[in-house]
Amino acid sequence: QVQLAESGGGLVRPGESLRLSCVASGNIYSIKTMGWYRQAPGRQRELVASIVDNGSTNYADSVSGRFTISIDNAKNTVYLQMNSLTPEDSAVYYCNTRAYSRTALDWDTYWGQGTQVTVSS
Repeated sequence: QVQLAESGGGLVRPGESLRLSCVASGNIYSIKTMGWYRQAPGRQRELVASIVDNGSTNYADSVSGRFTISIDNAKNTVYLQMNSLTPEDSAVYYCNTRAYSRTALDWDTYWGQGTQVTVSS
C-alpha cells in the first residue's frame, strides 16, 4: 500500500559527504514518522535518524553532529545529509516509515529496499 524508494548512496572517501533521499508513494493518508536505518555485514540493523510528524528528530550517538535528517511533506520525501563520513558508516541504508494507507485503512510500518553507502580510502 505504501512504497519507499531510496537513492543517493555510493562510494566516497573518508571525510566526504552524501545525501540520501527516500520518496514515499501510494495512497497515503498520513505519515507519523520517517527514518533511516543501516545494516553492515554481520551487524544488527540500527536506527540512524528519525523524524516525527511534529518535527522532532532523533539521532544515533555515532552520527550526532555529522548527519541531518529532514523532510519535505509536500513531496513525501525524507533526506539524510551525511557529512564527515568514516569507514564505520559503511552499510546498507534503509528508509522506514510509519504511515496510514487509505488502501489498507490502517497504520503500518514500511521499509525500502536499501541503498549502499561505502566509505573507503
